[in-house]
Amino acid sequence: MPLSASRRFRPLGRAAALSTLLVVASGSAFAQWEGSVGAGVFSVPEYLGSDDHETRAWPSVSVTYGDTFYASVRDGIGLNLFRQGNWEVSPFISYLSGRDNDGELSGLDKVDDAAALGVRARYSDGPWGLEAATRTPLGGDIDGYDAELKASWQTMLSEQMAFSVGPELTYSSDDWTEDMFGISPVESARSGLAVYRPNDGYLRMGLTSRLSYYLSRDWSVTGLMGITRLTGDAADSPIVDDVGNETQVMGGALINYHF
Repeated sequence: MPLSASRRFRPLGRAAALSTLLVVASGSAFAQWEGSVGAGVFSVPEYLGSDDHETRAWPSVSVTYGDTFYASVRDGIGLNLFRQGNWEVSPFISYLSGRDNDGELSGLDKVDDAAALGVRARYSDGPWGLEAATRTPLGGDIDGYDAELKASWQTMLSEQMAFSVGPELTYSSDDWTEDMFGISPVESARSGLAVYRPNDGYLRMGLTSRLSYYLSRDWSVTGLMGITRLTGDAADSPIVDDVGNETQVMGGALINYHF
């Protein structure tokens, strides 16, 4: 007996419905991805504590997936495992910059770059934001840990212009300070800098501002300025006190495409 029209086309209808659900689901998943990609040019100290600057090209990448996942050049890669109200907490992995041994530091050992594993907590309320993070290196030539506290305030100056500013405070442990600012007898003999053994960690204080102008819904240009001051055993190191400067200034500009 021949199948009725409704029975013959029922599998096709199910396939079409399934296809529609898959398209909707994939579109919904894709819609949760947001971020920006771009590049910029910055004038930065040659090393942490240097009084000389160099110009560097810098990538700009920032991606989020809903409220769960984030990745950026500055914050690393993180996963928000806890969210409650205005709070979110995430483990993260990030890049930790070391120090080259050229120029005024040619007699010192190179400090290799490393990855760092940490935990970050963020609080946001309207234009205000607060962030606390601690991390420890994975490999490389730096040991110990550092802890960072940031606050920020942002506002729209016009329909196309956004401004943000905020202070930063970072504590680096004694081992971290030793690896970045200590000078061994062998290094002293090669470089001419005095032997230096830090006894404690140090604080780094800073202020960062950002001004963004949106050329269109998808494109923006951003100018950044920042100033940092080293204190304690870092500022007393010959790496800073003799051939560098405890006050660090940086600035630059980025162009980004937003999606």
